[in-house]
Order: sequence, then C-alpha cells, then structure tokens
Amino acid sequence: MFIYINGQIVKKEEARISAFDHGFMYGLGLFETFRVYDGHPFLLDDHLARLHNGLEMLNISCSITRNDVLHILSQLLEANGYRDAYVRLNVSAGIGDVGLQVEQYTHPTIIMYMKPIPAFAEEKVCQILQVRRNTPEGSIRLKSHHYLNNILGKWEVGHHPNVEGIFLTQDGFVAEGIVSNVFWVKDGIVYTPSVETGILNGITRLFVIDLLRSWGVRVREGFYSLQQLKEADEIFLTNSIQEIVPVCRLDGDIYPGKCGEMTSRLQRAYAFFTTHLWTRYERKDGYVH
Repeated sequence: MFIYINGQIVKKEEARISAFDHGFMYGLGLFETFRVYDGHPFLLDDHLARLHNGLEMLNISCSITRNDVLHILSQLLEANGYRDAYVRLNVSAGIGDVGLQVEQYTHPTIIMYMKPIPAFAEEKVCQILQVRRNTPEGSIRLKSHHYLNNILGKWEVGHHPNVEGIFLTQDGFVAEGIVSNVFWVKDGIVYTPSVETGILNGITRLFVIDLLRSWGVRVREGFYSLQQLKEADEIFLTNSIQEIVPVCRLDGDIYPGKCGEMTSRLQRAYAFFTTHLWTRYERKDGYVH
C-alpha cells in the first residue's frame, strides 16, 4: 500500500514523521475521511471546508484546494491500483520545540492514507455505552487527533464490526455513535441530536438533513432522552465511509433495519449522487423519489 506524505508517494512501511511533530506530541492535528467512487471524491468540497475551519481554530496555516487533493488522489489511486477507496486526509501542526507553542504553525505535515473499501454489514446492532461522551476540547468538536473517548467506547463494544456503540452526554442525552451520527424516525418526523450536545457535525449528517428537508420531511435537531430514541419507528446511522446504515436492534429493542421505509429511501437517493457531487450545496434532485 502507498500513501502520500509531504509531497512524496511512499510505501506505508517507509512513511516517517518527526518525533517533534506537535500533532504527535500535543494532538494538534485534524483529519477528514471520505470515499472515492469510481475516481470521484464524494462531497470533497464540504470535507475541505470543515478541515480549513478546524485548522484556523488550531492556528495551523495550511490551504489545500480541490485541485491539490485531486492531484494527490490521482497519484495514489494509480499507485495502489484503485478506482474506489477509503481515504483519510490528515494535517498535523508540524515540527516544533518541546513545550506549548503560541505562534502560528506554518509548516504542517500533510498525509493522505488510502485503503480498499471494507465489506460492511447490511444492518447494525447498537448498544448504549457506559462511558459518556466527553465535551469538546474547544467551542465545537473537531475531527481531531483527540480520540481517546472514541477508543474507550470501542474497547467497550469490542471487535464486532456489526455493532456500534452510542454515547450519551454526561446529562444523559443521546449524542452520537463511536464513528457515526445517529438519526431516528417517529411518526414521519426525523430526529437527530443537536451539535450543541457536543457531537461532531458530520458531513454525511449535513447532507442527509438537507436532502430530507428538500423532500419536505420535517427534521428536528435537539436534546433527546434515551427513551425518545428507543421509541423510534426506525433508526439509522451515518458516516462518510459506511454511508447510511440501518439499525436492526438497540440493546434489547428491535427495529426495521434495512426494511425501514425512510432509511431505504435515503440509501437509494444517496447512491444516486456519489459519483458526481462535490458539495451538498450543488445537489440537484435528478433522483426520482
């Protein structure tokens, strides 16, 4: 497998970063994961917009354009022999002295990882985690190197690829999955936790909300109890790699899973856009609902 690091395509075994990179020393780094469908990076512009907003918050000077990413992608896809891929674009602060730095970081480390799309279960089983969702390190949750809370959740679930753990906040409100955002349907209304609960504002989450509202479906974002989630007619999860994932069970309760009407409709619509859309703002509903 080949990856990109600071201007070079190298075998993964040959990739090196400095021991003084503040992404390693202090967690000052961000990443975006997205899928390439037949050579097209779906919703790339939305991922880059979130990345740049986060880099500004971390005082890291770095600008990566769509063309920059396409140039790297074309090389990596060719080197790895892929047309479809799981991609992680990672930007860390770069080299600094031992100690906390106040000045802006001007020489970040840029890495792009790539691997084949793994096989996914058609449905997920969810369990409520005992470990609670931590609060964001800053004003909003970034997709950052600070991943211990997610790792603790994964340890609790164990190595079961068809199981997703669901975090509650410290106050007991539904938050998000270990690697996903949570949605559910009740009486034709779609609910999802508000970003004010401290969740990551997922790119697929935003796309799904926009798509639903364009159909005239009511979408409500807020603070919801576990009981409200359990009373759902159907539940689904979203992330940029696994897309829209039906939930067939939450703890001991059973749900429609892949037979869920809203979930199935969203899956069909999502598949229509994956090979050509750069941003959710450019979406045109050529898809027949």
